[in-house]
Amino acid sequence: MTDEELIRCFESDAVPEGSFHHPDHVRLAYAYLCEYPVLQALGKFATALKRFATARGKTQLYSETITCAYFFLIHERMASFDGADWAEFAHQNPDLLTWKDGVLSRYYREATLKSDLARKVFVLPDKCFELQTSLLEVARHQL
Repeated sequence: MTDEELIRCFESDAVPEGSFHHPDHVRLAYAYLCEYPVLQALGKFATALKRFATARGKTQLYSETITCAYFFLIHERMASFDGADWAEFAHQNPDLLTWKDGVLSRYYREATLKSDLARKVFVLPDKCFELQTSLLEVARHQL
């Protein structure tokens, strides 16, 4: 399925119930980033996810912080692996595809990600404050 087809399928709510999991979220974000400039892609992606959650009565599962954080990590990694197709990108970035104890646990305290504030608005990473190191240093150690 092409990026455009994947986006169209998701936006038309043609995804079967219970078949859209974390790696699918990452794949969809990747598709939006391939098709649109980053901020436009984020807007479309977040709107589509909110609509998807609402249609399934699961609005409480949407998190602005998780959505934005993953989205910009994916964007950064795409720049690092310029020209990689989805299969190669996924192969090179397995940490992005893991949900439980995934990549965000490197940047955020668990309580922060579970907070109501993090669901409503993007909250900056806070784990680096525990480590008393910069965000760039945290990122460098992850590559």
